[in-house]
Amino acid sequence: MTPIGPAAEPLQTRRLVLEPLTARHAREMVQVLAAPQLYQFTGGNPATLAELTQRYRRLAAGPPPPRREGWLNWVIRQREDQRLVGTVQATVTAEPPGSAAVTAEPPGLRAAVAWVVGAPWQGCGYATESAQALVSWLRERGVVTITAAIHPGHAASAAVARRAGLVPTAEYADGEVVWRLAR
Repeated sequence: MTPIGPAAEPLQTRRLVLEPLTARHAREMVQVLAAPQLYQFTGGNPATLAELTQRYRRLAAGPPPPRREGWLNWVIRQREDQRLVGTVQATVTAEPPGSAAVTAEPPGLRAAVAWVVGAPWQGCGYATESAQALVSWLRERGVVTITAAIHPGHAASAAVARRAGLVPTAEYADGEVVWRLAR
């Protein structure tokens, strides 16, 4: 069985290139993700090179069978100096026809999106630019519902979600506010 939804492909914005993630990105990304403050709202600690390489191999391989979702992961690269500055991701699932009455969601593809930009590049608008490109790309490929789960105290991620067209809902998932693409 093949993964659900589209396959990751390179995306370009004015200042950035989003490259589909591979294990070879781990060597540079281990430094991008090294700042402990990146884990303030998500928990955990910076990964070692071996841990990140293994994680990226798993992500690039996609979900294990039975493949009921698609994993789309990109690294964010600055066009100007070609440095990696972060990642964006989407987990795509399918809402089967007839289940909309249960979930109040339209049938079709759904995506849960997330982003992280390394501490030295925060405040440059890279997360917003990447999230907007990702949301637009997903919509162009037929994804009808796009959500993000954001810690209620993470004002910067909330601002990124808002700029990408998402609005907060009254729903929570694991203590985080569920944001949904405004219709």
